[in-house]
Amino acid sequence: MSDKWQKAKSQLLASRIRHSEDTVIRVKDVEVGGSSHVLVAGPCSIESREQLHTVADALKKSGATILRGGAFKPRTSPYDFQGLGLEGLRIMKDVADEVGLVTISEIMSPTQIETAANYVDIFQIGARNMQNFDLLKAVGQTKVPVLLKRGPSATLEELILAAEYILKGGNDRVMLIERGIRTFETWTRNTLDISAVPILKQETHLPVLVDVSHSTGRKDILLSCAKAALAAGAHGIMVEVHPNPPAALSDAKQQIDIEEFHAFWKGLLDSGLYHGA
Repeated sequence: MSDKWQKAKSQLLASRIRHSEDTVIRVKDVEVGGSSHVLVAGPCSIESREQLHTVADALKKSGATILRGGAFKPRTSPYDFQGLGLEGLRIMKDVADEVGLVTISEIMSPTQIETAANYVDIFQIGARNMQNFDLLKAVGQTKVPVLLKRGPSATLEELILAAEYILKGGNDRVMLIERGIRTFETWTRNTLDISAVPILKQETHLPVLVDVSHSTGRKDILLSCAKAALAAGAHGIMVEVHPNPPAALSDAKQQIDIEEFHAFWKGLLDSGLYHGA
């Protein structure tokens, strides 16, 4: 922890010193933060109405409350599937309204904010855009809740300061999510920094979640890592779910199917670590 941070943190809007009570963000009938947990689940990319409805229906029947799905996809290769764009957002809203779920989807540019706000309940700022300061400032001018992902090479200080851009703009509905950082390890997609959870909760008053899919990239350890995240104090878990992962247009290897999702969800509930609202 830098000396600069120690001196500045008492002045930051995100700081626990400045705001001692936990921030609890209410979106429709769902609360993120406080003593209860949330599960965020859904496909990496929205590919069709049928695909998203299948996942949403499984979530609703299980008791999960937040549906994720990408309409704008920042991909490493320009030749990979980039998402359905506006059509994806329309599908998400139609499905979520029909089933009754809160939605999260990523935006990548300030130009997408006005349109996306008509379709999704929570903006996601992805890892690649964590320090897209124009985007952070722009969502700070809205009242739409924001889920801010930690960048793959970002320090916790940099993550908190990125959140500060949003808070400074007047939007106090900010959530942080650990999604793994880049290290020398090759047996997982990224390295899940479990220590980030208690540190972020200690240093800030913002809700803290963990994305077990992107941090590990491995189906076989998702449940163990989700349990570890909850034991460390995370307010919620994000996991990618697809009806037919081998056919997925993105993140095929790390997404779980519906049967695997039910097993994952049961494992979380049976652990006694997950406490719903």
